[in-house]
Amino acid sequence: MFPVPTETTFVHSLIHLTCLWVICKHSFLFPLVLRSSKRVEVRPRMACPFSVVVAIDFGTTSSGYAFSFTQDSEAIHMMKRWEGGDPGVANQKSPTCLLLTPDLRFHSFGFAARDFYHDLDPEEAQHWLYLDKFKMKIHSTSDLSMETELEAVNGRKVRAIEVFAHALRFFREHALKEVKEQSFTVPQGEEIRWVITVPAVWRQPAKQFMREAAYLAGLVSPDCPEQLLIALEPEAASIYCRKLRLHQVIDLSMKPLTNGLDMDGSQPFDSSFRQAREQLRRSRHSRTFLVESGTGELWSELQTGDRYIVADCGGGTVDLTVHQIEQPKGTLKELYKASGGPYGAVGVDLAFEAMLCQIFGDDFIQSFKAKRPAAWVDLTIAFEARKRTAAPGRANALNISLPFSFIDYYKRHRGHSVEAALRRSNMNIVKWSSQGMLRLTQEAMNELFQPTIFNIVKHIEELMSKPEVRGVRFLFLVGGFAESPMLQKAVQKALGRTCRIIIPHDVGLTILKGAVLFGLDPTVVRVRRCPLTYGVGVLNRFIEGRHPRDKLLIKDGREWCTDILDRFVSVDQSVALGEVVRRSYTPARVGQRKIIINIYCSTTDDVTYISDPGVRKCGTITLDLPESLPTPGAVGGAGGGAERREIRATMQFGDTEIKVMAVDIMSNRSVRASIDFLSN
Repeated sequence: MFPVPTETTFVHSLIHLTCLWVICKHSFLFPLVLRSSKRVEVRPRMACPFSVVVAIDFGTTSSGYAFSFTQDSEAIHMMKRWEGGDPGVANQKSPTCLLLTPDLRFHSFGFAARDFYHDLDPEEAQHWLYLDKFKMKIHSTSDLSMETELEAVNGRKVRAIEVFAHALRFFREHALKEVKEQSFTVPQGEEIRWVITVPAVWRQPAKQFMREAAYLAGLVSPDCPEQLLIALEPEAASIYCRKLRLHQVIDLSMKPLTNGLDMDGSQPFDSSFRQAREQLRRSRHSRTFLVESGTGELWSELQTGDRYIVADCGGGTVDLTVHQIEQPKGTLKELYKASGGPYGAVGVDLAFEAMLCQIFGDDFIQSFKAKRPAAWVDLTIAFEARKRTAAPGRANALNISLPFSFIDYYKRHRGHSVEAALRRSNMNIVKWSSQGMLRLTQEAMNELFQPTIFNIVKHIEELMSKPEVRGVRFLFLVGGFAESPMLQKAVQKALGRTCRIIIPHDVGLTILKGAVLFGLDPTVVRVRRCPLTYGVGVLNRFIEGRHPRDKLLIKDGREWCTDILDRFVSVDQSVALGEVVRRSYTPARVGQRKIIINIYCSTTDDVTYISDPGVRKCGTITLDLPESLPTPGAVGGAGGGAERREIRATMQFGDTEIKVMAVDIMSNRSVRASIDFLSN
């Protein structure tokens, strides 16, 4: 059997007298020849062929874009104030919500979608498709495909790929208009590099889904895939944090808490956060941010080998990455595979909905959502606004305005008032105000926040206990949910004595700015970790006593063992940028125009066969073969002594996406190669 790929044997060498076969989709077999090659193929640093980089931070609850011109890469331009929203507030992000007409045409996005839907007549609103927080569907769907559907508030369904394409097309039009306003010359399409952010815990199908949506939206052409980069959200935040100066951060570890107060007892816990929020409010009047040309002051304390964690606490997920800084260039090395889970701020929203169901009944809430969808959206918006003001130690209750249609619909549905429902529920932590408001006590808010915050803290603690991660110097909290004093206090209390907890002033924009920097220099993260074990199923010589008899295949008088997993990479393996795995394939018959190879994956490395528990087919590699050229001196075409045709495939696992290239060795012509994770 061939050796398992490791960091020191990343590309297999040919073992004499051993013939290896790969199992093909079309039920025939063809030989797989493994040639020796160098393990690393470092790509040279090239001058950026793009004149501008545009990054889109596509979030669960809010989204935005920013851009930078390559000739002035230290200036990051943020988007303009959005139409709608709170009067007089310069919103540099927009709610991730989309409105489609009853005949499924795009109408509006963000504040405009929210406001228009709010103003619709209740009966008319039932026919419009309003979608929000739809990004979570991509993470939670195990069989994601181009046909996956999303459900609007009114219950109607639409293809997810079309929804994402509508949103990306909206950002494309806005960004291009603003780039042209800022530029002396109008950039052509091929001069723009686009960057889209995704959670690091997303698997390959979800990343490919975003790429396909970008193609459908017209950001780039499938013929120029290099124009689009997929950026990992905590990785982007890490890239930006390298640039931070000391006055641009809040250090929650500087003053340990005593009963919710600073050590001197003079200031409440969230005073530093209020200062950060004021700094952010002031910065929003400027749409251009300047970043350090090198690394920021914060990194002067770090030495080669020091490690830190970035916790991206977003709306849908919490995403953790562990990086080690490499001096003097400041490049980054990932130390542990990306981890996290669905522990974002949406968890608090779901807890609030569950509380409403407990008070008013699940059947009523579901009926109200279906019959009064716009009013339900108004209620969720009202809660979102109050949720952001929740802080530990708050004395007074938070008031949540109930829409009049909620109060009226409940009375007609149940025959008694909302106030009576509260009394019957015996939920003493929620009160009723005669002004038509639910009053949530501090105990109620703690109950809503605690499950989500507990999962976040637990996950960070488990990560920090890993041998590869112990001894971290910094924990950076970023993402929209990191603005919450409730989360900040919990993290500080649990981890403040273990490492320094740093929060950038512009915490909600950290990922967006980092995505721009990543687009300007995608080589800044030099080493990543593989989230899964990947490989293909092959035949190998059958060895009595080692291989099970049910794997025996006799072909041409020889005994073979089927279903052996030939690993490309192993889970949590370090893979450098530009590092490749090579395999050479020979078509099974003359004139064959396509080779299709199944890819298998596993969350562990303790597997031998593709039929082992936990191993699943996750994608396919397709090689479209050009018409073969006659070999010089060959007689009779492919027969009569012609050389066997060799197709050499090269796979990269060190980027944010898995990539494949191929070449016909005989003719030295490129072979059209593609990798598909969405067709399973």
